[in-house]
Amino acid sequence: MIEFSLFIRVHVKRSLGAVFYLSRVVIPCCRGFRVTGAWMKITRFHTTDDGGSRFEEIELAVNEERIDPFGNILHQSKAFNSPSVRFVELPRTLDQSWHHAPARQIVFVLNGVVEVGTSDGEKRRWGAGAAFIPDDLTGKGHLTRVIEGPAMLAFIELPPDFTFDRWSS
Repeated sequence: MIEFSLFIRVHVKRSLGAVFYLSRVVIPCCRGFRVTGAWMKITRFHTTDDGGSRFEEIELAVNEERIDPFGNILHQSKAFNSPSVRFVELPRTLDQSWHHAPARQIVFVLNGVVEVGTSDGEKRRWGAGAAFIPDDLTGKGHLTRVIEGPAMLAFIELPPDFTFDRWSS
């Protein structure tokens, strides 16, 4: 079979959701195409050197191939073991002043819309299907409020030895 390899970077943004990048598309001659090397962007907020907080984007590779029992090729990120997983409902009136994340964690919004503000004055919102990483365990912390609620969230705690470089490469 003849294939054409095309290296592109397509930016697909979902409203209040994750951002995905495709870095390589393989197009078999005369037969559709197959996507490999997908990336997902996820927002992390963390403590700055001066004790404040700010947002940063992390690119997460979703490029480990696995074949399911039906012969489909799945692309997945590297795995990690979580010390705890919990589901939390935030009331529609939630409006928290400065506070820290209780642990390094990934938060998935299952329902509703949540807004977080950092000490540099920036605010971001996430809706159902989106994820973010609170990682500001010290310093001033962040603000949190529910924009549309109640909001249902899933909190997946990161292990103590977790590193973003190893997970996102």
